[in-house]
Amino acid sequence: MSNTLPILSLLETRVLGVLAEKQRTVPDSYPLTLNSLVSGCNQKSSRDPVIEATESEVQATLDSLRSLSLIVETSGGRASRFGHNIERVLHIPTQSTAILTLLMLRGPQTAGELRINCERLHKFADIASVESFLVELSEREEGGLVVELPRQPGSRENRWMHLLSGAPVVEERLSVSPVSASGDISVGEIAALKANVAKLETEVGELRALVAKLCKELGVSAV
Repeated sequence: MSNTLPILSLLETRVLGVLAEKQRTVPDSYPLTLNSLVSGCNQKSSRDPVIEATESEVQATLDSLRSLSLIVETSGGRASRFGHNIERVLHIPTQSTAILTLLMLRGPQTAGELRINCERLHKFADIASVESFLVELSEREEGGLVVELPRQPGSRENRWMHLLSGAPVVEERLSVSPVSASGDISVGEIAALKANVAKLETEVGELRALVAKLCKELGVSAV
């Protein structure tokens, strides 16, 4: 990945992906209001993983992306609107932006899947065209923005993923149990599961502290 950008979080790549997607699919509504952006981030279809971001979380993410010049805010009307600045910051063409957008929104995909899913953003002539842009993105002098993943058992094509959130941990994917070998669990889903586990551990710790406090006030021993 380019050294000019730090590793982006899942929500940061989701916000960028939504802005780039809506620019092509609903141009009359672009740039987006904060409410429209939150809805796009939490969309149930065409998203992997599905998330539930709050308005304050998306606003904080916009502030972070603005500091990296990846977001452009415009004033006008009753609400501020937001657009992306991906092509200017990363120095890539619109075709590459379309590919990155799908990878940010839907996780790792094959060149064939990208060609089909990119239809509304950019119509690639054939799979070879998609592969050409993928190779170009992976071999940038400033640092690769995508990487080709090892082929999964039973798969005919290799999948690609973006590197805006850092390099993939291949060893972890290969050791996750036979369930992951079928391709049912994505890198994004694993990251989301880890985040949920960490959140649950924090909540359990808080509950234990609360129980201990109540027991102390009641003069009873904690079980």
